Amino acid sequence: MSVNLAKGQSVSLQKSTGESLTVVRMGLGWKAATRRGLFGTRTRQVDLDASALLYAEHTPSDVVFFRHLESNDGSVRHTGDNLTGGSGAGDDDEAILVDLQHVPVHITQIVFTVSSYTGQTFAEVQDAHCRLVDETTGQELARYQLAAGGRHTGQIMAKVFREEAGGWAMQAIGAPARARTFQDMLPAIEPFL
Repeated sequence: MSVNLAKGQSVSLQKSTGESLTVVRMGLGWKAATRRGLFGTRTRQVDLDASALLYAEHTPSDVVFFRHLESNDGSVRHTGDNLTGGSGAGDDDEAILVDLQHVPVHITQIVFTVSSYTGQTFAEVQDAHCRLVDETTGQELARYQLAAGGRHTGQIMAKVFREEAGGWAMQAIGAPARARTFQDMLPAIEPFL
């Protein structure tokens, strides 16, 4: 059963049997918003990019994005860049796989971001979502729906982090940022670490 997360809400990534999840997929989907103009409606393609930033406490350690598809240790992998979107509230347009069992022990949190590489604002995006899926079973565990609109070009979506008991949890963040790439968002991420 999937949990719809509100901004700031967390959910444990323990299975109902008490076991820890092994591999999760962070999926991102979106559609370009339709605009009305003098000559009818038009849709301008939007290139959103999903990134995963691996942190050792508050220090960036590695990043996975469209130009670096796999973390240096191999535990986090981006499935590839989608330049147009189109899935929206349904399937994922970009996905990042995280093998939780093989994330190095010094990595305490992984922050997922979305940025508009082509520079359009989120006012030009609709039906955008971020979801976490148990890759072993295909079951959706949690979903965070992005609010429509806004003048921002980036969004700090969510993070997975180690719990004190040793398992992992996910927190929906949903914080807007001005960003064309993940590098632009680094100062905005700091308060959420």
